[in-house]
Amino acid sequence: MEKIKTLIAEEKVAERIETIAKEISKEYAGKTLHLICVLKGGVVFMCDLAKKIDVPVTMDFMAVSSYGDEKVSSGIVKIVKDLDDSIEGKDIIVVEDIIDSGRTLSYLLQILKERKPNSMKICTLLDKPETRVVDVAVDYVGFEIPDEFVVGYGLDYAQKYRNLPYIGVIEQ
Repeated sequence: MEKIKTLIAEEKVAERIETIAKEISKEYAGKTLHLICVLKGGVVFMCDLAKKIDVPVTMDFMAVSSYGDEKVSSGIVKIVKDLDDSIEGKDIIVVEDIIDSGRTLSYLLQILKERKPNSMKICTLLDKPETRVVDVAVDYVGFEIPDEFVVGYGLDYAQKYRNLPYIGVIEQ
C-alpha cells in the first residue's frame, strides 16, 4: 500500500467549497443552475458544492476518459457516458476534479457549446496551470497546485483513493 502525504487538508477543502458556492449563488441569483459533473473524479466535489449553493440546481453527468489506469493523459479523449438531458437554453457549470493539460476539457467544451446552452462556465477543484497545453478559461478554481500526481476527494490512482477526505500525494 502506498504512503500518502496530505497536500490540502479536509478542512481547507470544505472552506474553499463553501466560498466558491457563495460566489456561484450570488452570480446565479434568480436563476436555475445546471451542473454537469465530469465523472468519476468530479462527483465528490460536485455533490459537496451543490449542497452549499443557494439557487435551484439540476445535475447531469458525463464520463470522458484520457487516462485509463495511467498517471499521464494519453491525449486521446473518448466520451464514455453522455448527458441524459438537453442543455439547450440552460445556464451550465461544468464541474471538474482537476485540470491538467486542458485537452480533455477543451474537447468537452466544444461538444457542449454545440448543444446551445444559455451560458457555460467551468469550475474545478484543482488546477495545474503550469501543465496546460491547451488554453482553457476556468471561472471558479478551488486550488492551484504544483505538477504532482494527486489523489483523494474523488481523484484516483487506478480507481483507488477516491474516498480520501483530503487531497494527497502518493509518496515514492
